[in-house]
Parts: sequence; C-alpha cells; structure tokens
Amino acid sequence: MDLKILEQVFLGNRILDYIIALLTLFLSLLFVKVVIRVFIKRLKKFAEKTTMTFDGLLVKILEKIVLPALYISCFYVSTKTLKLPLDAGALINALEMIIITFFAARIVVIVAGWGINIYLAKKQQDPTLVRSLDGMLWAVKILIWVLAIIILLDNLGYKVSTLIAGLGIGGIAVAIAAQALLKDFFSYFSIVFDHPFKIGDFIIIGDFMGTVEYIGIKTTRIRSLGGEQVIFSNTDLTDSRVRNYRLMEKRRVLFRIGVTYQTSLKQLKEIPKIIDNIIKSTKDVAFDRAHFFSYGDFSLIFEVVYFVLSPDYNKYMDIQQEINFAIKEEFEKKGIEFAYPTQTLYLQKA
Repeated sequence: MDLKILEQVFLGNRILDYIIALLTLFLSLLFVKVVIRVFIKRLKKFAEKTTMTFDGLLVKILEKIVLPALYISCFYVSTKTLKLPLDAGALINALEMIIITFFAARIVVIVAGWGINIYLAKKQQDPTLVRSLDGMLWAVKILIWVLAIIILLDNLGYKVSTLIAGLGIGGIAVAIAAQALLKDFFSYFSIVFDHPFKIGDFIIIGDFMGTVEYIGIKTTRIRSLGGEQVIFSNTDLTDSRVRNYRLMEKRRVLFRIGVTYQTSLKQLKEIPKIIDNIIKSTKDVAFDRAHFFSYGDFSLIFEVVYFVLSPDYNKYMDIQQEINFAIKEEFEKKGIEFAYPTQTLYLQKA
C-alpha cells in the first residue's frame, strides 16, 4: 500500500521522484556544508600562516562566490531529477545561466581589484595613484558587467550583433564629440602612471610655477607662489616641458661678485681661496669652482659655482644667505671692497 502511494503521479512526477529530489538536495547541501566549508577553513588557516596574498584572494573567492554558487547549484541539480514543463525547465536553465554569469563576473571584478591592490602595495600607497586607480577600477567594473550582460544575452538566444554594432557607432560618435575630454582623460592616466609629477611637487611650466595641489581627470591645479590657483588641462601639461624640482637630487648654484679695480693683485689671488674655504666649511654643500671671471665696466668679476645637496628651496636660500654673510665678513677682514656702479670724471683746465 505504501509503495503504491510512492508511485502516484503529481504534476507529472511520482511522489518517489519528489522524495529523490529532496534527498538529492539534502545530500548535496550536506556535502557543500561539510566538505567545502572544511576545505575553506583549512585553507584560511594556511593563508594566515603565509605572507602570500594569493591565498587570501582564493579564500575570499571561495567564501563569497563559490560557496553561494554551490548552494544555489544544489537546488538546480535537485530539480534536474524531476520532469518539468518546458516553460519551467527553460526558466530554471535561464536562471542558472544568469547566476553563473553573475558569479563569474564577480570573480573577475575581485581579481581585478586584487591586482590593483598589489600594484598599489608596490607603489607604497601613493594617494594620487590610489584615487586614480579607484576611478579606473570603477570603469573596469562597468566594462566587465557590460561584457557579462552581452555574453548572457547571447547565451540566452538573443541576437546581440545589432546591439554591438550600435554601441560601436555610438562610441565613435561620442569619441568625436568629446575628443578634447578624452585627450585630457588619457593624459590623466599618463600623469598617474608615468609620474612626471605628484601632489606636493614644485613644478615650472613655461612662465608659471607652483606646487601641485590636485590631479583630476580633466585638469590639474597648481598653487602659485603668489597664492592664486592656476588650473591647467592635463593635455597642456603632457604636451609641455615640465621642470619638477622635487625630483632634483641637488641644486646647482652659480653667482658672481664684483670687487673694485683698486683691489690689489695679492687680494685678487686670495679671493678664490677665501670662497673655497667658506663653501667647503658649509654643511650639505659641494664646492665646484671659483674664478676671476672677467673685467667688468666698473668691477673685477668673480664667478662661483657650488651644489646644494638637497632639493629643498628654503634650505638652498638658508645656505646662500650663510655663504653671503661669511663672504662679507671675510672681505671686511681682508680689506676687500665690493664694487658698485660708479663713474670717475677727470676735469682739465683749458
């Protein structure tokens, strides 16, 4: 009697078939619950003991994507043991395809984010690069999801060739209309990845100079020495010759001083030695040369060259001031006079 009940048909399937489907669902869920979770747990412990970031990525994918996908697949497998109407079967197959596409796209997005994080770790978390790559990751995510939807529609039987052709024509039209914007956009990534300058760098572009405050997708903003903000398009910067003083390892300093024509030959010969001793005794400075350069209109000119072993402008000015004070002090001790514009008139009686 009990066996006859199991053979009774309900909605196209025997009661026994429903029991088998439920048993299949239960066993598959139990398998995922026990075996896969144990595997993930052990893998997580292993990942904690190693410094490899790939292990953590694998655990994240298994926990957030593979495990939920397997749970949903258990329901799909159990329904396959039943005879379903064509519409219901097609609906279940379509749902399974949507689920697979969704989780596959999520895996690609997670891997892309992981790759960007690895790149940032090598670049020591440059804030400009972090913001830039976050924006790029957002664009990559959109591209991945668009491609996933196109692939899904194609697998579901929809003709996507017309859609792709339309997107291509529309993309060309948009590119022509927004040519300047796109040019600045690609220049932005050139600045971000090629690093001609970063936020906080002191740069000079033509007649403009200042500190970089902001690097955006369209424009870069520079705070000038006068205090105002100068805004450049990114294309202007990449097409120009940019002088970046932060990347300067040392600063070459050239200056000239003039002494009077009344200075004796002995004093003239002492001047290069005096300057040599002053500069060599100054900290963070490398002396290059000091020479009697030329006969000027109203002075005997000496040319001096040295290097400040730091790119910092304030430090350069402090050192230059210290050297100037020392030269003035030594010249006063030696009785050497600095020259200034003068004219001597000789009057002769007729």
